[in-house]
Amino acid sequence: MTPGSVVRTPRWPRLSRTRTLGVFYVFLGLVLVFQVAPALSEERRRFLFGTGSDSVAWSFQPSSVTVTIGLALILFGAATFAERRLGRFVRGGLALGGVLGVLMILVASMALSPTKSTNLVPLFVQSLKLGSPIALGALAGMWSERSGVVNIGIEGMMLAGAGIGFVGYALMNGGSGGLPLYVAVVIAVLAGGLFASLHAVMSISFRTDQVVSGVAVNLLAIGLTSFLRTQVLVPLNADSATTLPEISIPLLSRIPIIGDQLFVAKPIFFLTFLLFGISAFVLTRTRWGLRVRSVGENPHAAETLGVDVIKVRYQAVIIGGCIAGLAGAQFSLETVGSFDDLMTNGTGFIALAALIFGKWRPGSVLAASMFFGFARALGVRIQLLNVEIGGFPLPSQFLQAVPYIVTLVVLAGAIGRAIPPGAVGRPYRRPR
Repeated sequence: MTPGSVVRTPRWPRLSRTRTLGVFYVFLGLVLVFQVAPALSEERRRFLFGTGSDSVAWSFQPSSVTVTIGLALILFGAATFAERRLGRFVRGGLALGGVLGVLMILVASMALSPTKSTNLVPLFVQSLKLGSPIALGALAGMWSERSGVVNIGIEGMMLAGAGIGFVGYALMNGGSGGLPLYVAVVIAVLAGGLFASLHAVMSISFRTDQVVSGVAVNLLAIGLTSFLRTQVLVPLNADSATTLPEISIPLLSRIPIIGDQLFVAKPIFFLTFLLFGISAFVLTRTRWGLRVRSVGENPHAAETLGVDVIKVRYQAVIIGGCIAGLAGAQFSLETVGSFDDLMTNGTGFIALAALIFGKWRPGSVLAASMFFGFARALGVRIQLLNVEIGGFPLPSQFLQAVPYIVTLVVLAGAIGRAIPPGAVGRPYRRPR
């Protein structure tokens, strides 16, 4: 070593996000093959698809399926170290590994349950129905944040729609159905829009910190709806009301296996998918949608082209609030037929996670929302299967926490880098 030379210590190669996930897949696969599979029952179980004569069954041995899934995860994980050669096949393998992980949870649940068979079609349908309010909340956030306004107040807007809509319903005819029920849905939508207007005034006109403004909206909704429940609903004894009726989509409801379960539902559930289709079209195919996206990316450039940034942001935030109010109506007027304090139960915050998971794109946001809905439905199904580990049943509190655990995993960065609109969260000042 010559005088003055610098001694450099060797560094370990830095793992990319993909290879880190690959290492996890390999580790998980080894655990499944050598630890989990030998401990599972050799008795066969069945997954059913559909009911009656149209049903289809898949009989399997839990230990064999576990070994197969474990080997597949090891293969997908090892492939990440050849990412340059395999390219998109690696990402496809990781995605397929995630699907196999979900299948593994179902297989293990069956193996640890005294139940010999379970029907997966209701689980799929329940995932969509539980994901519907999450999707509406995420769509509300997408409209707001695509225009450049952070919306932490989705939870409050949903709660306001649920509470104020049901109060209006109870005052009109005591919750007996009919036309007042549909009027109450409109009231819920307007209530969400009103709270969104408050958020817009504070964050756009007064340029208040948008996160603080959203928190204020949440706190106001909690206080107001609790007051209305105690002062209006309790004296009226309005604890049970007629909900929105089911409707059947012609022809589609006759599809074998899934038709009578998926295409026979209540109207707000179907409206969820319609609103996503409309939103995707408006944001990507219309001039006004381009303006919404432009003020969210570069409002100063949009202003120079004649776009009224303040007006467009107001419109987008209020539209999002109306959608959030509709999500609230789904709780009180379509599903439960009553209203309780904090009835939305954190759905608005899960919707924000779905919005980030979906990277502010309508199709991806919808898929992410249904993924969170599946997490909720899976927790319910495991509880119904009476799954036991070591002779002890899984605590119901743990199963209820499954969606929030999934939310933490997603927000911790398992989804890769999510880049929001360029100007989101930045108050806009008109040039003088």
